[in-house]
Order: sequence, then structure tokens, then C-alpha cells
Amino acid sequence: MRRPVISATPLRAYIAGVKTLVIDVGGTNIKVLATGRRVPIKIESGPDLTPRAMLRAVREATAKWTYDRVSIGAPGPVKNGRLLREPWNLGPGWVGFDFKKALGKPVRVINDAAMQALGGYNGGKMLFLGLGTGLGSTLICDGVIIPLELAHLPYRHGKTYEEYIGDAGYHRLGDGDWRRHVFTIIDLFVAALVVDYIVLGGGNARHMKRVPKYVRLGNNANAFRGGYRLWDD
Repeated sequence: MRRPVISATPLRAYIAGVKTLVIDVGGTNIKVLATGRRVPIKIESGPDLTPRAMLRAVREATAKWTYDRVSIGAPGPVKNGRLLREPWNLGPGWVGFDFKKALGKPVRVINDAAMQALGGYNGGKMLFLGLGTGLGSTLICDGVIIPLELAHLPYRHGKTYEEYIGDAGYHRLGDGDWRRHVFTIIDLFVAALVVDYIVLGGGNARHMKRVPKYVRLGNNANAFRGGYRLWDD
């Protein structure tokens, strides 16, 4: 049984007539928040987590909550509300899973990095990089969300971008070298994609002490903001 843990960081939820439950599925934790709630709930995730087990744990943790619709940020490419590829850091069964049928409510599913990117978007052309367990990436151009899959492209010495600046890379390289590679990769992406600014999110963004003026440090709360915004057509 996965035990829900209350996060220490409160968040002012958006107030609206319709209540939205936001589920941010990560490789380490599932984070959950609903309209009108101030404090997210964290639930243990991991390599054996299936979508049915995830929903069961969320239902147990939010049994006293009321909500009308659900936003889900899931790791991997999403099309027409369904995952196209099994997340490498979770259990099986995600591809094609019908969340709307399982929940019995309106559901919108989006890539987890795209949901966090939407929460931190402030106009123009923005690249979001999620420095978490892996490396998430999303481009938003004039309000149009373009999920990317940059993580597994080759970078150096036969290794990918994710292998250098994902969580495993952080622990292998150490704080200083890891940051240097983050800056190098940022410069490569800015040159290739010609963006106005970059937002860094994910748990490891906290290790970035100083950043150029065109780089902004986001936070995990942006995932919830993005989940609410997902319904603002």
C-alpha cells in the first residue's frame, strides 16, 4: 500500500465554478491537488506503478475531495488523450489506457513536462526543460503547446542529454560539472530553437544557483497551474 504524504509547500489553488483534480505523475512521486485545496498530496511512485495502481492510490488519498474533471500529466508522448509509449521509469499498462472510462469523469491527459510548461508560460516562444528523474522538454509558441522528446537524443560520448543532466547524471557528475552541462545544453537548444526564454522546472532546478537573464527558474507548483489552464480553451 502506497502511503500518501502531505507536501510541506502550500499552494493557492485557482478558484473556479468547476473543480479540477490535477494529477502529476512522476518517477518518484505522484503529486495531487484540486481546486480549492491549498496543500498538494504526494504519493509514492516507482518502477512498478501501473495506471490502475496509480488511480487506486489517488482515489484513496483524495476520498474526501470533490471535483468535476481531471487533468493528468504523464511521462511520455501523448496523443488524443492517451500515452503512445510506456514510461521507462514506471510499470506497464500505460499505452492506450482509457483514463476517462476508469475515472468516470472528463479527463485531459498531457505530457507531464508540457503540463508544467503550460503553468510557467508567460507569452512568446518558450522552451521548458524539466530537470527531474529524467529530462522533460516542451516548446510553447504563441500559446501553442508543442511537446518535445529531446531527452534521448545523442549528446556526448554515446550518451544522451538525459544521461548527462537527468538525475542519474547529477549524481554521477557532481554539482559543478552537472551545472556546466546544463548551461552548455541550454545554449545548444537556444541556438537550435530560437526561443525567447527558457523555464527550468523539475526537482533538480533548485541546484541552479545563477542563471542567464533569459532563463527563469520555475517550480513544481507550475504543474498544478498547468493542469488548471489545460481546460482554458
